Amino acid sequence: MVATGALFIAVTAVVKHAAQDLPAAEAAFLRYLLGIFLLLPLGRSLIGARMPARDVALFAGRGVAHTLAVILWFYAMTQIPIAEVTAMNYLNPVYVTLGAALFLGERLALPRIMAVVMALLGVVVILRPGFREVETGHVAMLATAVLFGVSYLMAKPLSGRHSAQMVVAMLSIWVTLGLAPFAIAVWVTPSIADLGWMLLVAIFATAGHYTMTRAFEAAPVSVTQPVTFLQMVWAVLLGWALFNEPPDGFVIFGAAIIIASVSFIAWREARLKRQVTPPSPAAKY
Repeated sequence: MVATGALFIAVTAVVKHAAQDLPAAEAAFLRYLLGIFLLLPLGRSLIGARMPARDVALFAGRGVAHTLAVILWFYAMTQIPIAEVTAMNYLNPVYVTLGAALFLGERLALPRIMAVVMALLGVVVILRPGFREVETGHVAMLATAVLFGVSYLMAKPLSGRHSAQMVVAMLSIWVTLGLAPFAIAVWVTPSIADLGWMLLVAIFATAGHYTMTRAFEAAPVSVTQPVTFLQMVWAVLLGWALFNEPPDGFVIFGAAIIIASVSFIAWREARLKRQVTPPSPAAKY
């Protein structure tokens, strides 16, 4: 998870540096199109796979949500500091918690409700509406977190019926198809350098998803989730060192509130699972 955080921050830095001259939809399309080439070794197994129509529809629906989220994320990266993007991205588990209660019928107990409220308070601290201008990049990130939450909720049933490789590959294919019309509408001929930067983004992102999957296989979420918050440290240092974005005390404080809330949700979920899941004699501790 430490490697995952470093790789995803590398993605953020490259996009921040290189995507300024490309429309957000086109930069995102190039990232996913080039990323598909990294999945070519899986081509034979993908072509031979069979799945019910409901899963095809679920993959497509997830692709739509993820497509819009990716466009908005690429746009936000060019508009607001890296630290603010990273901090607001931590809202994903909060929206997933709300979505699971609203659409999957999961019970939302008072402690979880309080954690969600505290996380939203953290967003208010970061944005400080009325005390500073709320930019379009902030609005884009709020929508991005919601849409990524929708994508995650759709991935949960799919991951129970298909391999991780299949879920990642189908996401890449559907998002590439979804981004194509948006990219064509604003197309600007990319330079060789632009293509090189987007290929680097694709490599970092694919490697990040791989290391994250390996981490999830090796340890429970209650162990891996807190490590992801190191991204906030990398984001602050990177923005300060490379992009002249000095640390903002309100952003750091708001991020700390969100991180505490998300950590509580992850800890409580892990505790509840231990209570309802009998230990397996084959489990390795």
